[in-house]
Amino acid sequence: MLAAAVAALVFAAAVVAQTIGIYRNNMSSPGKRGQVVKLRGAACERGGSQRALRVQIGTRTSECAFRTQVVGRDLEILATERLLRGTPKRIRNRTFLMLELRAGAGGGYQLRVFPMQRKYQLVKAEPGGERSFLAIGKGVRRIRGIDKANKLRLRAFNLTHTRDPDDARLLVFIGDKRFANVVDPSAGPLRGRFAGVGVGSSRNANGAVASFDNIAVRVPNPF
Repeated sequence: MLAAAVAALVFAAAVVAQTIGIYRNNMSSPGKRGQVVKLRGAACERGGSQRALRVQIGTRTSECAFRTQVVGRDLEILATERLLRGTPKRIRNRTFLMLELRAGAGGGYQLRVFPMQRKYQLVKAEPGGERSFLAIGKGVRRIRGIDKANKLRLRAFNLTHTRDPDDARLLVFIGDKRFANVVDPSAGPLRGRFAGVGVGSSRNANGAVASFDNIAVRVPNPF
């Protein structure tokens, strides 16, 4: 029993730790902010400061998403994200900050964090338009409110040594704590390969403002 417990702990640690960083962007210059380009969203105004990319959503737009230069299937993305005070009070409660993996071609995985609700959702968007919730967490004290930094991390690695090559394990971290560890047994239809950040709402998010910095992307170790 003790040996089995130790083996389980070693496996859990390996799941969390075995990655290699391949991209990092602290958004400290116009050139670095320019590396992150729009992926999705009709009206998405972008700007910046000395340390962050700033995004404001315009009319008739529910989400604005921006992708890094990294393209790949098995990736982990990290970013520090803030919902800013300029966001109208009437929409703050339903506005979320976002990380995305395997985005594009009409699908992808999204980590949505609602700063005013202290809630997160791990969402799978299917290429056909359907959405499913793979994990939901409420009352998360590590999720912080207006103008506060939320350090987010999302991982999606396909599982090896399994019968089904479509199995993918997804991990969600908020701050330094893991909040979700789930397996999607049908990851194959997600053909998108972009990794990015974003801000949005379930309805029109006109006026929502967010900032993003310290974006990093990692891959499995070994490749």
